[in-house]
Amino acid sequence: MRTSHLITHLISLTGVLAFLWLHIPLPWLFGPMFACLLAALFGVKLSVIKPLSEGMRTILGVAVGASVTTAFFVALPGIWDTLILIPFMVIGIGVMGVWYFQRFAGYDFATSYYASMPGGLQDMIAFGEEAGGNVRAISLIHATRVLVIVVILPLILTQFWDANLDTPPGASVTTFELDQIAILTICGLAGWRIAKRIGMFGSSILGPLILTAIASLAGILHTRPPAEAIWAAQYFIAIGIGAKYVGITSKELRHDVVAGLGFCVVLLVLTSVVVLGVFALDLAPPMETILSLAPGGQAELVVLALIVGADMGFVVAHHLFRIFFVILGAPVIAKLFDPKQTG
Repeated sequence: MRTSHLITHLISLTGVLAFLWLHIPLPWLFGPMFACLLAALFGVKLSVIKPLSEGMRTILGVAVGASVTTAFFVALPGIWDTLILIPFMVIGIGVMGVWYFQRFAGYDFATSYYASMPGGLQDMIAFGEEAGGNVRAISLIHATRVLVIVVILPLILTQFWDANLDTPPGASVTTFELDQIAILTICGLAGWRIAKRIGMFGSSILGPLILTAIASLAGILHTRPPAEAIWAAQYFIAIGIGAKYVGITSKELRHDVVAGLGFCVVLLVLTSVVVLGVFALDLAPPMETILSLAPGGQAELVVLALIVGADMGFVVAHHLFRIFFVILGAPVIAKLFDPKQTG
């Protein structure tokens, strides 16, 4: 382990302890995130162990997959009226985002377009690079989007719906039977490796999700991962968000991050319009609606849904649909708007 890894974890654990001592909600998420963000802005060289970080994301895939039951599939036809909103939201966000970034930030089309797409961070960076966009700007804008949403959503959920963010996201590992721990572990690791081998996007989450869902439907798995595992996933996700700002320059802070913050305002307005429409028509429960339609990172929103006890099936169905639509449709739509694009 390199010195930068040790420094990163020392800073992150200090953040956890500080947030625990101050009794701030979500200490395993907010503590490392803000500690790493602050350190990065002061020029500290942080680093993540990518295989370990990806491995921790498998916990979220397992947690979601364990929630997939026969009742989940039976309920799918009943949520079409909110699922159908996803493509319209993505297209609306893309149109507004391209206009905003080109007009107010001066980015080229490729950078503006792939910085706007709400989902599939690594895929959008890859597509943007292939199309000739500014990869660093795209990365910083997406990191800022995820950061803002992760911070704002818990505040909204606690202020308006009294969500309890202090509830453990599961039972303690000490209460688990060994066979259930073994099945959860196998589904996570095997699902990830198989998905990665066949080239599935989001392999660290989707692979474990699918394999765990099969185990759940087969009746051999009866529980979600223990609370300690969910806390570990929060910890590594938080480090990943903060570490994305490593090496940021004052120019990037003034231009790219400020542009990302402005885009978050655009996202907030568009999302609020759709969410209020769903509320008015009484199409879905409020908390599930916000967690499902918020254009944040899939992993981060799954964590929040687990913590507040939301309907995991409902939330995950919407985010999977959004990720599929963005990743499969983004390059195609980019060519329609700008035929010069080759990505």
